[in-house]
Amino acid sequence: MPHVLTIVLVIVGVLIGILIGYILRKTLGEKAIGSAEQKARNLVLDAENKSETIKKEIELQAKEAALQFKNEAEEEINQRRNELTKSEDRLVQKEESIDKKLENIERKEQSITSKEQNINNKLKDLDELHQRQVAKLEEMSGMTRDEAKQILLDSIEGDVRADASAMIRDIEGRAKDEADKYAKQIIVGAIQRCAADNVAESTVSVVNLPNDEMKGRIIGREGRNIRAIESLTGIELIIDDTPEAVILSGFDPIRREIARLTLEKLIVDGRIHPARIEETVKKSEKEVNASIKEAGETASFDVGIHNLHPELIKLLGRLKYRTSYGQNVLQHSEEVAYLAGLMAGELGLDVKLAKRAGLLHDIGKSIDHDHEGTHVDLGMEVLKRYKESQPVIDAMASHHGDYEPKSMEAVLVAAADALSAARPGARRETLESYIKRLDQLEQIANDMDGVDKSFAIQAGREIRVMVKPDKIKDDEMPYLARQISKKVEEELDYPGQIKVNIMRETRAVDYAK
Repeated sequence: MPHVLTIVLVIVGVLIGILIGYILRKTLGEKAIGSAEQKARNLVLDAENKSETIKKEIELQAKEAALQFKNEAEEEINQRRNELTKSEDRLVQKEESIDKKLENIERKEQSITSKEQNINNKLKDLDELHQRQVAKLEEMSGMTRDEAKQILLDSIEGDVRADASAMIRDIEGRAKDEADKYAKQIIVGAIQRCAADNVAESTVSVVNLPNDEMKGRIIGREGRNIRAIESLTGIELIIDDTPEAVILSGFDPIRREIARLTLEKLIVDGRIHPARIEETVKKSEKEVNASIKEAGETASFDVGIHNLHPELIKLLGRLKYRTSYGQNVLQHSEEVAYLAGLMAGELGLDVKLAKRAGLLHDIGKSIDHDHEGTHVDLGMEVLKRYKESQPVIDAMASHHGDYEPKSMEAVLVAAADALSAARPGARRETLESYIKRLDQLEQIANDMDGVDKSFAIQAGREIRVMVKPDKIKDDEMPYLARQISKKVEEELDYPGQIKVNIMRETRAVDYAK
């Protein structure tokens, strides 16, 4: 019981404490809440007062800014109005000026129209007057306008031809005075500085023998030695009554040289039989190939061209054994290179290009025995194959006129080629082609109107033309000479130049009785 009572008392005490705490808390909380609410109300009032003050200040500033902006805008508007007013005034003045100008233009147009009408009327009157005059002149002269025009044209044609002939003489005289002297100086200087030997064309070689008994050993038993030599070299051996000599005949100069070396070695060695012949031919071929390479290197070194392709050097060396109209082609190529280089130097052109093109201009002749085509086309293919420059190819291609020259160096190469071929003793022509050229030259002159007869003289270097004096007058002779020269240039191929000499003779005969 005492425990129960104690517990109850404790519970009652706790409840009382809780009640007292609740009452105290409520009382104190209400006081604190009241105080906080009062503070909050005070803060709200202060904030409302401050915001009202700020609002008034902002409104005042906004009104001031708006007023200032309004004033500025009004001022700008006034300025623009003034500018517009001035622009309008200027436009009005311009319009007035334009109106005045338009009025002046209209008045001028009217004046021009009236003047044009007057001119047209006068032209019509003049045409009518001209027609009446022409009709009167035709009636008085007894010929039509076309007939009179033809007579006038014939008269003018004679005068023009006479004037043209005089002009041709004058131009040719001036050109010769100015150009020939300088050209001759360049060409003569180049030829004097370039000296080259002439080698006669040959299709045979002669091998000297120590005695006539050697002929039998060369022929061999039943001719086996001579057949072996001919089959291996492709050259014909002619063994006749010529004392102590064997003739080698063939059109391929390289094969003929191989045969000559082979025969000389066999004669010195003394052992002549098919096996030894075959061995000696191979050795001779190697020697000739080495000689070809050496000749090409020497030629390029002498001319001053150093960066040639090795195959081009070999082809160049083959020209040592090639001839054209009796002229050695390698020596001719070197001579052309020298001449072209000297003339290029005198004219201030590319000397190296002229020399290179001159040295290689006949390179196609080194392979024309084995390939189809002209030596110009073959040369172009060879130079393209071995990467030569295009200016060199163009100069090589145009040296015979097959293609148009594309540079001054190309023209010089063609001129140097003609000089080297045309100088006395450089080449030989067959009698048939020589006579044919002379006949063609005379025929060209004889076909011209007014020519009586013509004569080709000085080995075809000059053509003398006799004209009919009743058809060709003195002042028409230069014109005829020019026509013949042009026709010769168009129809004939010839080295150097051909002089056209026109002669006219008038005779008067009478008898004293």
